[in-house]
Amino acid sequence: MEKVFHIVSHFDVGGAERVAVNIADDHEGIVEYHLVEVVRAHSSFTKVFINELRQKGIRYHRAFVPEVHFHYLFERIAALTFPLWFIFLFLRHRPTVIHSHTEVPDMAVRTFFALFPMFKARCRVVRTIHSSRLWTGMKSTGRWVERFFRNSHANVAISVSVRDSYLKEYGQCPPIIYNGVAVSGCKPFDGLKAGRVNVLFAGRFEREKGVSHVVEIVRAMQHDDRYHFHIVGAGTLQPLVNEVSHCANVSVYPPLFGLSAYLSSFDYLLMPSEFEGLSMLSIEASMSGLPVIANDCPGLVDTLPAGWPLMVRGNDHGQYIHLFTRVIPASSRQELSATAAAFANHEFGVKKMQEAYKSLYLHGSEARAVY
Repeated sequence: MEKVFHIVSHFDVGGAERVAVNIADDHEGIVEYHLVEVVRAHSSFTKVFINELRQKGIRYHRAFVPEVHFHYLFERIAALTFPLWFIFLFLRHRPTVIHSHTEVPDMAVRTFFALFPMFKARCRVVRTIHSSRLWTGMKSTGRWVERFFRNSHANVAISVSVRDSYLKEYGQCPPIIYNGVAVSGCKPFDGLKAGRVNVLFAGRFEREKGVSHVVEIVRAMQHDDRYHFHIVGAGTLQPLVNEVSHCANVSVYPPLFGLSAYLSSFDYLLMPSEFEGLSMLSIEASMSGLPVIANDCPGLVDTLPAGWPLMVRGNDHGQYIHLFTRVIPASSRQELSATAAAFANHEFGVKKMQEAYKSLYLHGSEARAVY
């Protein structure tokens, strides 16, 4: 039986972590899956995440370096010390495939094989590229890591945008396996405003998620009593979000684990992201019947049907206001929901992703021709 070790940043909320779980949630018995974290998470979601792994029968292994956010210092320490404890895990279980997700695990895996190159011949490496922008602020480290993954023919992109950006930056054209998404149940969201159109923004309060645009939209729409904005998340731009938290048309909440189950409660999802790898939240929303108001950035465009009427070019605020004041009131939400759901279910099914990766695990580079 093949043994696949998924290396993720931490056991917490995250798109890459969700992809790893979705791949591993396969009970055909052909592959034995393990999840390994590089940085030891300790948030309120960690226990929920671990309980999910237990319920799904996915083996997991905790890291030792604690999660402390300080200029990526602890993440780098975790990546550099990863081989010192992972070697014992490797020798105990003898994985046949190591599958890396995102930059911190990429550094950790590269460092492991730099210290123990003798194991490379016994273990295939797969690396999913989740972002269209890699190694921000760590370009020299990135060049060292990327040489390893390119030479190992390990790379898999999650979207056309990610593939094209990698080709432009690093000169290699990886195959594409779209992230598969599974929506789990439907739960009512406590806090919806009756008689209003309830618009959700959910994500990290960081520049790349377009938080500044959300704040400006809320300000511009604060006298339009048709809409209420629900902002869910946390991050370094929390003070910016706090500037509009007093407005009557907005409610602000901390991160919500299992958000996908609540998506169907809302009327629209607002996603003014500056860039994405392939937005799982957008896909989950479409599968839940929640139409997405989106910026036309790489990795978000790929998740919605061609000609999507709620798409804005270049995060233009005037276009957002036009959508809210003219387009949305005149549109059929039911038709938008049905169109997006049909597209998402066809393109981003979990089974399709599982089978593609399983073929890669079992057959290596010979399987790449089918992608």
